[in-house]
Amino acid sequence: MKLLFVLHDAPYGSERTYNGIRWARQMLEDDGNEVKVFMFGDAVSAVMSGQKTPDGYYNVGNMIRGLVSKNAEVGSCGTCLDARGINEDSVARGTHRSSMKELATWTMWADRTINV
Repeated sequence: MKLLFVLHDAPYGSERTYNGIRWARQMLEDDGNEVKVFMFGDAVSAVMSGQKTPDGYYNVGNMIRGLVSKNAEVGSCGTCLDARGINEDSVARGTHRSSMKELATWTMWADRTINV
């Protein structure tokens, strides 16, 4: 199955992005599933490299790298990155600056779209 996850919330403060990443990771456990993750709004800060969290606290940057290592594609809204002053040098390896055009393409590709 081809799954598109669209995440909106900041990576910390709410658990929506955290749980969306966990859900996407779990879907990759089933053979044959393909996953793409698109970050909108405050969720784009989830792909920033170099995140440091207190011991025992989840780190969404590490979780994103885990998704990428399992062949998930992760794109972030370019307009949202710009609005937050996040440049391409600041994002985790394996993620990329994306666009509404790519989101539209991914939406047509997906069997299911999950909006978190």
